[in-house]
Amino acid sequence: MTVNIPPLHHEMADAIQYKIDQKTKPVGSLGKMERIARQIALIQGTFQPQLCNPVMLTVAADHHICEEGVSSCPVEITWQQCMNFINGGGGIGLFSRIYGFELFVVDAGVDFDFVAHPHLIDKKVRKGTRNFYREPAMTLTECRKALQNGRDVTAMMAERGSNVLGFGEMGIGNTSPASALLSVFSGLSVPDCVGPGAGLSDEGVRHKAQVIQAAITRHGISKNPIENLARFGGLEIATIAGAMLEAASRRMIIITDGFITTSALMAAAAINPLVLDYSLFSHLSHERGHRLMVDFLNGEPIMHLDFRLGEGTGAAVAYPVIKGAVEMFNHMTSFDEAGVFNTANEVLKV
Repeated sequence: MTVNIPPLHHEMADAIQYKIDQKTKPVGSLGKMERIARQIALIQGTFQPQLCNPVMLTVAADHHICEEGVSSCPVEITWQQCMNFINGGGGIGLFSRIYGFELFVVDAGVDFDFVAHPHLIDKKVRKGTRNFYREPAMTLTECRKALQNGRDVTAMMAERGSNVLGFGEMGIGNTSPASALLSVFSGLSVPDCVGPGAGLSDEGVRHKAQVIQAAITRHGISKNPIENLARFGGLEIATIAGAMLEAASRRMIIITDGFITTSALMAAAAINPLVLDYSLFSHLSHERGHRLMVDFLNGEPIMHLDFRLGEGTGAAVAYPVIKGAVEMFNHMTSFDEAGVFNTANEVLKV
């Protein structure tokens, strides 16, 4: 799979930084907000970046790895929550409405037959991934189809005028494939990568780690990232990875959520690492493996609110900070405009 991602506009880096430093404030005093503004300006290659028609893609699928007792929740919650989301409910329905996202649920592989809905996108490859403890989660053909489906969804949103994509997910049991992918792509031990998900006990976490380790031992680790994604991933994870790659190829802004969407970013980065230049990490999840993912990808979370809900909630809640960063870059007065003494330049403007 080849995805051509353009480099950032590095030739503008000094001028972009100069514009930020000339705002009426001590250099660096707006911290992460300055770095967000700089990244978005480098993505768009302009001194007047714009955020247009933000879209939240909550991608859903089921996981037959749940047959091994790795989740404490009934699998029916996946389709029930999808129905909730497309009707404006749940955390992501609320936060998308509050913070100005148009929300779409993407059915990548839910074990349920949905009725058509304007905010439900049917990209079902199959009804749930296979139990990867016993066999690969997907065939290579299915995995490539999910990746392409994600690319197609991003293309559709770009054609609708969006240049900002937030990513969320829904899928009971999906912390297991995310943990497996973290271990496979980072080389970290499985026990370090496994957490309680939606509420496993300590014994449940140990059992989950044993299941994942046995699966990795059985299937092995490939040098081909798509093969690893097919062996251990989820259909929603593969679809999100493809959507992220396409977004970067179109110079769109990617906002990740938590543990699951960041595992998709790990897979996307293994295919083309330039996708990271277009990605903003909305928050640091309470799920233990998320910090390991973010550190591995050299990311910088915007927030740390102890979220572990998923759905895209962190991406939605972080968006006002991202908007504020762009507004600061575009509209905050400079020393010249305000007639304020700039100690950096040692010039008094009157």
